[in-house]
Amino acid sequence: MSHRGPAGKPPSVLLNPFQTHRTLVANSLVHAINDGYVAAIYPLLPLIAAEFQAGYGMTSLVKMGLTGALGLFELPAGLLAERLGENLILAVGTTWLALGFAGMGMAIAVWQLVLLAVIAGIGGAAQHPLSASLVSRAYPPRSRGSAIGTLNFAGDIGKALVPPLCAWLAILVGWRQAMLVLGMVGLPLVLAFVVLSKKNTQYQTGSPEPVSSSISGWGIVDYRRFTALSALGVFDSAVRSAALTLLPFLLQAKGLDTPSIGALISLIFISGALGKFGCGPLGDRFGAVSVVLATEIATGLVVVAFLPAQGYWLWVLAAAFGFFLNGTSSILYAAVADLVSAERRARGYALYYSLGLLSSAFAPVLFGILADHSSLEASLALVAFTAVLTLPLAPLLPPRATA
Repeated sequence: MSHRGPAGKPPSVLLNPFQTHRTLVANSLVHAINDGYVAAIYPLLPLIAAEFQAGYGMTSLVKMGLTGALGLFELPAGLLAERLGENLILAVGTTWLALGFAGMGMAIAVWQLVLLAVIAGIGGAAQHPLSASLVSRAYPPRSRGSAIGTLNFAGDIGKALVPPLCAWLAILVGWRQAMLVLGMVGLPLVLAFVVLSKKNTQYQTGSPEPVSSSISGWGIVDYRRFTALSALGVFDSAVRSAALTLLPFLLQAKGLDTPSIGALISLIFISGALGKFGCGPLGDRFGAVSVVLATEIATGLVVVAFLPAQGYWLWVLAAAFGFFLNGTSSILYAAVADLVSAERRARGYALYYSLGLLSSAFAPVLFGILADHSSLEASLALVAFTAVLTLPLAPLLPPRATA
């Protein structure tokens, strides 16, 4: 996408620092909304399974429908935004997601719930690539990593707040009404995004990144490293999604009620936000490769430790699990910007996120079917082993990401 300033000159940064940070605030808000809705599904899965008398694999189809649509339609959303503008697509898509989330509460059969999850996911597909593209262009390379980290942190705020709220509402009024109420709450928040983003269209020249209208195709500057980065993201996303989908069932089997499960999921996301912040300085000090290797190994060990754990140890493990589980994501997201030219970054992020989300969609179903035919514990043990598959890919991160 080629953006032009008032005189047809290539853009650089937003008109002033206030406008630059306004872009970050607006996109952080919409990120919190989107991630909050997606994460709210986790504590509701045992309730959905109980009402429809569905197994692990069948219940996981709901999560697959939501994240599968996110993955399939991120790339079309990125391409459409190159014609219509990122902010318009973000506003329409987030409204669509909120209404779809509310509509899921009206389903009277599992297949209807899966279909509505797909519809909701189509609306939410725009957020990750377009917000990342807007924020990465608004900041120069030296501060881009921090800006992307802040954007990711905002998503974790949504993940931390919405699941426990949804779980408590589900106990008070039922899971259907909880989804309807939270879906409607999203609409005024979308309006706030529109107000914040409507002036983020003016630029000044003197770009920190050269923007060339002659770039064609995907704009990927190193296909080998981008492939390795994407593969690492695929395995990382599979571990995250499968573990978070199956963990509520394990917690339920250990005797936790729905509000406690929601609170524990919230703790995972809160510590995950800290992990995203904490692993940045650790990466600067010890190198991103070392940090990625350490967090992936630790993630696998913590998943295994959940199996025999009881009582307060579940909360200790949840805090550690969230920190390590999300510790690599900011490094990986920032690395995409190092491997894709500025004017093709929307589609570059769309491709990266699409691959990760498709992995997130299919992994819970595959591991859920395994749990149905073997045991929940065996399936989670295989999830832990999958984390190890990322280790050979870490040394292939982009040079700047490993500095």
